[in-house]
Amino acid sequence: MSLLIRKPGMLSTVQDLGRVGSRRLGINPNGVMDTTAARLINIALGNEENAAVIEMHFPAAEIEFEDDTLIALGGADLGAMLDNVSIPLWQTMFASKGGVLKFKGKVSGNRCYLAVKNGFSIDSWLGSASTNLVAGVGGFEGRKLSVGDRVACATTSEIKKIKIGRSLFPRYSRFPTVRIVAGSELPLLTAVSERAFLSRPFEITTDSNRMGFRLKGEPLQLLQTKEMLSSAVDFGTIQLLPDGQMIVLMTDHQTTGGYPRIGHVIKHDLPLVAQLGAKDTVSFHLISVEQAEAITMEFERELALCKMGIRLTNLGGDSV
Repeated sequence: MSLLIRKPGMLSTVQDLGRVGSRRLGINPNGVMDTTAARLINIALGNEENAAVIEMHFPAAEIEFEDDTLIALGGADLGAMLDNVSIPLWQTMFASKGGVLKFKGKVSGNRCYLAVKNGFSIDSWLGSASTNLVAGVGGFEGRKLSVGDRVACATTSEIKKIKIGRSLFPRYSRFPTVRIVAGSELPLLTAVSERAFLSRPFEITTDSNRMGFRLKGEPLQLLQTKEMLSSAVDFGTIQLLPDGQMIVLMTDHQTTGGYPRIGHVIKHDLPLVAQLGAKDTVSFHLISVEQAEAITMEFERELALCKMGIRLTNLGGDSV
């Protein structure tokens, strides 16, 4: 079985949770921008959390199902319609052979994810199905999806409806305040700039992509100019650029960087940043590493309970 791409949308790629263990070779991790959305819809389908999904931006893809399958959508609300009937996010839906998935208009967020029962059949590169667009490897032939592409997946006649509890949904917003932990170079900011960093909103510019979101706001200043050696960076690292503006590194980020690292968005809040688009704004709230760890552990505990509930539902035969 396969999905037929009738229209590719602006940027549709195959991704999973990213490429692990290759940064020492200078290979960036790639993967979905919104990890929580991808994990939740795979869990709803009974898949491995790291199963490949299709990441879409608006205008999104138009997809025809060439056999019966069970699907789930999560992340941005792009007005999904299956056979011209609106369908919800965060739950499983049965798509019959010949069914067509379309998206009528962006309601909120910027990246929507499609998962199918038993996942997509995608060759792995360095342990991941994620697309590396710069290198042209991974995912579907190392590129974004195009008209006429067929993405292989398993067929299923299962129609069980599983819903993800609202407590697990990311609280998307066009102007979120996200929690960060201090970066190594945060003490290098002047007192005025540190206050601005932690109290003012910053706008996402049009010069943003999967490598990084450039921010526009009050220019920040260092106490003194300092030459830095390139150091390790990660998804969510906030770097201060020479012009006083900032960039938040996203999932296609480089493996090292030589700009001051003044903060790191905590893992739990990365989806809030990942769903932002040009002209949206973001503000930052500083917390301790211990608080960030506690937030992550609490979410993982709730997620484990959700997985257990879905497993028991599947064994018992009743939908939730």
